[in-house]
Amino acid sequence: MRVVGAWDVCDHGVVPLSEDEQRILFEIEQKLTESDPALAREVGSTTIYTHAFRNMKWAALAFLVGVVLMIATLAQSYLLAFGGFLVMLASALWFERNLRKLGRAGFEQMTRSSRSAGLKDYLGSTSQRMRDRFRRED
Repeated sequence: MRVVGAWDVCDHGVVPLSEDEQRILFEIEQKLTESDPALAREVGSTTIYTHAFRNMKWAALAFLVGVVLMIATLAQSYLLAFGGFLVMLASALWFERNLRKLGRAGFEQMTRSSRSAGLKDYLGSTSQRMRDRFRRED
């Protein structure tokens, strides 16, 4: 998390930070890393698109819950099924709103990071955890 070639934005455009400002930022980063390394690691790995992408995942899950609710209650009550449809509609709108916030650049960044990490790293190494679990039981 070292600041090298940091830039500051002003009314006239982009201006590089002075050496003194860069030194101050570097000292702040060092103090943060020393006091709370977990927070420093999280801040270093989080992007501005992370929140929107997380909301898109929750919206997709809510959409699936709405589908299940609608299908499960259609034979019992049309009002409950309509409630499921409303859940689906609200989650689709939530997904679309966060997709707009994410934008093309954010979507490309998220797909690039998932491709570079590999699908196994992105989703987790479940098979390795299962093998470790069975080895421990023996």
